[in-house]
Amino acid sequence: MGSFMLWLRWTPGHGGGGQVVVPGPGVRPVRGDGRINKVLTAVRGFLAHAVVNKAAPAWVLEQIYELADDRDLPLAAQSEGGGMRYRLAARHRLQEPEVAIDRASDEEVVAMFRACRSARDRLIMLLMSRVGLRPGQVAGLHRCDLHLLVDSHALGCDVEGPHLHVIRRQNINGAWSKSRKPWVMPVDFLVVQAADQYALERHEILGEAGSDFLLVNLFRLPYGNLVTAEAIGELCEALSRRAGLGRRVGPRMCRHAMASNVVDAGGTLDEVQVLLGQKSPESPRPYLHPARARLRAAIERVPSPRELNEVGPR
Repeated sequence: MGSFMLWLRWTPGHGGGGQVVVPGPGVRPVRGDGRINKVLTAVRGFLAHAVVNKAAPAWVLEQIYELADDRDLPLAAQSEGGGMRYRLAARHRLQEPEVAIDRASDEEVVAMFRACRSARDRLIMLLMSRVGLRPGQVAGLHRCDLHLLVDSHALGCDVEGPHLHVIRRQNINGAWSKSRKPWVMPVDFLVVQAADQYALERHEILGEAGSDFLLVNLFRLPYGNLVTAEAIGELCEALSRRAGLGRRVGPRMCRHAMASNVVDAGGTLDEVQVLLGQKSPESPRPYLHPARARLRAAIERVPSPRELNEVGPR
């Protein structure tokens, strides 16, 4: 497994030209730590499956796992009975550096929005920064998922106000929602207006043709092809460069901006959890980046010792 990890780090794939491995100072690894760990996880799964089905000897598990207990886990993950619980820990795993995801500032979002050259791209920006959808969720939206009327009872939906439904599907463009459970996301007038403008733009080019997918290609052949999650990432990179931001603002940063803006506007953590379609109450915390003004206001609300002891000015 150790040699396999070395092979993964330095050996190019089929698209990398020659198969000569020349690691050394200044050479960029072919695969990063995260990618290598994912491959190792798959390999361990195959080997464990082989042991269970008697296709590999049992001692193989001893080579890829070590026996550990749950005392080093968070309290919430430890056994409820108070006794020790054993678990298998992977022997071969690289330490992935933690990458903190920053939020996109409101100024950056506005600059990217102004750099858009089509109604479709403006709608994509709002779906990420104003609604908080992931790229896969944006690319996986169907036109029937958008209920933008004040009253949607005519559509068979009893949810009040403009909203959209986020549903996990097996989409032909490979886009899918990370959240297994579908949920309803309310939208404001900005998203409604952008969706209307995009509908007109799409109708001028495709007419009544096209699939039920919301986002399709309108500006290069073949028209009507589905937008992918990867294309949304490329759009963010192009908009960041076009807006002259000096850094790449990705889809995740837009999602973080949405969650932070909800809290800065007085929203609670449970509201952010539901709006982001998350299952655990702790999941929204990494998405929160309090505004500097809100942090300063929190400090200024703390009374001074003089106020607590009712001591007047000297």
